[in-house]
Amino acid sequence: MAWRIVHIKEGDILRLRLDNLEVRKKEDKVYIPLSDITMVVLEGNRTTITTKLLSSLSQNNIGLVICDDKYLPVGIYLPYGQYHHYSKRVIKQASWSDEQKGELWKEVVGQKITNQIAYARYYGVSEERLDLMESLVNELKSGDSTNREGHVAKVYFDSLYGNDFTRGDDNVINSAMNFGYAIVRSCMARIVVGNGLVTMLGIFHRNEFNSFNLVDDLMEPYRPLMDYWVNKYVLNDKDYLDYESRLKIIEFMNQEITENYKNKLATCPKINTKYISTRKVHF
Repeated sequence: MAWRIVHIKEGDILRLRLDNLEVRKKEDKVYIPLSDITMVVLEGNRTTITTKLLSSLSQNNIGLVICDDKYLPVGIYLPYGQYHHYSKRVIKQASWSDEQKGELWKEVVGQKITNQIAYARYYGVSEERLDLMESLVNELKSGDSTNREGHVAKVYFDSLYGNDFTRGDDNVINSAMNFGYAIVRSCMARIVVGNGLVTMLGIFHRNEFNSFNLVDDLMEPYRPLMDYWVNKYVLNDKDYLDYESRLKIIEFMNQEITENYKNKLATCPKINTKYISTRKVHF
């Protein structure tokens, strides 16, 4: 069962060696079994990767994320057609009715807002603001036709960062959240294609220029969890997103989750928890 997210800052050559990812950096070589990997994150401008390795990444349902000069993910390489009943599932996905999508989006948005309220309460937001957010989620309708999500988001971010904060600001808070959301998006994209679904056909998002509409739908409830992680473990009065901060954000995907009252690892439910300390791999 795959469980590793491999972060490569400046590798010289990435290639396939038997069933392993070989990372060559100057005179050093590191080998990582492909069966252990869920995703590879590449930073830097001097890395060469072979087509043979790309083919094996697809065959093993491993996502590849490319970052730009600002260290933000800008590209995703995903498997294609590996699901055994791919066409059948796509046909069914394309037949989802507006009523079905409306109810699904209501559930997704409801869970996202519930998570936002839970984190805001943990953060120490005033009861008045918490009550306002709860009243908004209670008004949620099919398809979120009254945009309760947007109203809650305004109260939520104002409560965390002040009334002058906007998501378009150029600051370390937004840089950290953008990087974190992009990592969650990449992992969600891998899960979507791994289950034979088309990333373009969304529930609510339907932008014709967006190849990841369904991914953007399904990742929404996880945004507040990343907000928690960034605020607790990443920011710490820093004024820029450094290398260690980016590694810490990626580590979010390696944390335990509780499912049916049992602790499990987020990216690998069946792995023994005693191996948690070995999950970070970076160069």
